[in-house]
Amino acid sequence: MADHLILGQTLAFEGDPFEVGLSAARHERHGAILVRDGVIVAIDTADALRATHPEAPITDYGEALILPGFIDAHAHYPQTAIIASWGKRLIDWLNTYTFPEEMRFGDADYARATASRYFDLTLAHGTTTVASYCTIHPESVEAYFAEAQARCLRALGGKTCMDRNAPEGLKDDVQSAYDDSKALVTRWHGVDRLSYVVTPRFSPTSTPEQLAALGVLWGEHPDCLMQTHLSEQTDEIAWVKSLYPEARDYLDTYEAHGLLGPGAVFGHAIHLDPREIDRLTETGASLVHCPTSNTFIGSGLFDMGLAQQIRVGLATDTGGGSSFSMLRTMAAAYEVAQLRGRALHPAELLWLATVGSARALRLEDKIGRLAPGMEADLVVLDLASTPAIAQRADKADDIWEAVFPTIMMGDDRAVQAVWINGVPRQ
Repeated sequence: MADHLILGQTLAFEGDPFEVGLSAARHERHGAILVRDGVIVAIDTADALRATHPEAPITDYGEALILPGFIDAHAHYPQTAIIASWGKRLIDWLNTYTFPEEMRFGDADYARATASRYFDLTLAHGTTTVASYCTIHPESVEAYFAEAQARCLRALGGKTCMDRNAPEGLKDDVQSAYDDSKALVTRWHGVDRLSYVVTPRFSPTSTPEQLAALGVLWGEHPDCLMQTHLSEQTDEIAWVKSLYPEARDYLDTYEAHGLLGPGAVFGHAIHLDPREIDRLTETGASLVHCPTSNTFIGSGLFDMGLAQQIRVGLATDTGGGSSFSMLRTMAAAYEVAQLRGRALHPAELLWLATVGSARALRLEDKIGRLAPGMEADLVVLDLASTPAIAQRADKADDIWEAVFPTIMMGDDRAVQAVWINGVPRQ
């Protein structure tokens, strides 16, 4: 494939802003990215790359800001149709909306139609990688991966396993959870840009025997990730204690069954005990902050201070989350942190939605940064996409003041273009 130059403002992270501050980021007012065979070959000023590659075709986005494509580290694509459904608490919401909808995914045609609609929506919002829970039905996983593959997307997902505390139409058993998941690992993991994730929904919907079987499966395929939920709501934690009276805490229900370690990705993790924080840190596990979901369902306020010691990604958690947009998710993360007395800088918010999520998913060597050797998944943001945003950005003194209004008020109108694996999305 021939070289291609993409011009615009560029913002590249060379370090972690949670550790080193603003020196982690490098902004080029007139920047350029050289792409070849789906990979970033170079990033520099526009003048420098035009001089060294005079024959390369150019796509010039002018004043727009080029970033790595957004990475949604925790989502439920089968909940696409029930997003923004009125509810009370987590368990009520699951029983009223989620479980009835997920029962439909044994229908392969329904699963395919939903997966197609889901990726249309996420791509329109600039999200180029998703880690999604599917349903207990292998058909739901097949539909998700097939649709991602057809679009050349990097995507992660897995069959959600549940053998108790769910409707009969949504329960598997210990053996089928293991067998179905293993067959799907063999079928999809490592194919093109796809990764299988071992996926118990959460401890209340799995017996200890099922968690142990999935721990064995993960041990057999350690290059897979493992995703589940942890300490989302206080009444959920009380429920876990009643179901696992021998466990030291919620995290121990996973640890005791081989489901804790590098590659473990825990969604929410709001109400953690000190022992849990220590073990998550020691084992190299990841957390995923889902701010629109946590406020929508009334779960609580995530402690972003954990990002200084644990890998933390960012996610929509659709459909418990109320938006497909990672811009809206960044805005919600800012608001949640404010309520805990911490004003997240725009650099930290953008880091969470790109490099942070890539690190949480152990993909930081492939996606999440503008750097040579990284896959060329890109989002191009119009920093003046609405009159309200434009009038504020017009008064900006630096790139952070220019991009922050888009983070706080932007939506799919701000997404000027999306590149997937070095190819612009049509």
